[in-house]
Amino acid sequence: MAGASLENLDIDALSPEQQEKLRQFKIQTRIANERYLKAHPEVEVLLSHFLRDVFLKRPVDIREFAAEHFTDPELPQKIQSELQHDDK
Repeated sequence: MAGASLENLDIDALSPEQQEKLRQFKIQTRIANERYLKAHPEVEVLLSHFLRDVFLKRPVDIREFAAEHFTDPELPQKIQSELQHDDK
């Protein structure tokens, strides 16, 4: 089953009680994720900057590109500047 995604699992293999618990877990996880993202707007800025650079530069080695991008010593200042710009 290694490598199988959750979408490929047979939901009918779960009892109705398990299905309900799974549904509630998914709802609670989504709520927690949304709260986290609201509390940390820098995550959206960080990801949008990275994706914009990926689409503009189309690197051959995405892993190397990501490593360089996220270890850029100027990245915190860039993110902070963007957040301050959005507040205006």
